[in-house]
Amino acid sequence: MENFWFYLQMGLDHVLDLNAYDHILFLSALAIPFTFKDWKKVLLLATVFTVTHCLSLAMSVYDLVTMDVALIEFLIPITILFTALFNLWHAIKSIENKNTGIHLIATAFFGLIHGFGFSNYFKMLMAEEEQKLRPLLGFATGIEFSQVFIILCVLLISYLIQSMAKVRVPLFIGVASILIIAIVIPMLVETYPW
Repeated sequence: MENFWFYLQMGLDHVLDLNAYDHILFLSALAIPFTFKDWKKVLLLATVFTVTHCLSLAMSVYDLVTMDVALIEFLIPITILFTALFNLWHAIKSIENKNTGIHLIATAFFGLIHGFGFSNYFKMLMAEEEQKLRPLLGFATGIEFSQVFIILCVLLISYLIQSMAKVRVPLFIGVASILIIAIVIPMLVETYPW
């Protein structure tokens, strides 16, 4: 059980690390079009992201898939950019109905990509472990807890800005998405593999 807690802490640190803020950016982009009344949808998206993130880690740890690290490092900011652009498009079109199906498919695919981004390091850590399932579950639990925390923070900030500052929802989504795009563009330049 000691390994479980170690990997749970690692999962928390992995997502909440401010020096590796790609998770925070992605989760922010994922959550900004939603409100507290949509908490079940956002929680479902976070859980899908966690499951697919850990699935890619498991595929790597069990030597089922090996990915090109340079390509994955470039695809991570692409996932953030696409999510923010999707939000921006919805804000410009003032689309109220958020199609969760599209979000689910995209989030699952993006979770796989983000997981492969951490897989080499995680695989190295797991090399000494005889039993790999418990550490994977601990790591997944840590990721899920930290993602729920980030999403709740984003929903709270959204609520405060939209209700107290009386900022209209499309304007908030648009400005927040543009801010995320501005942050992610240098990441794209830095990680461009070709």
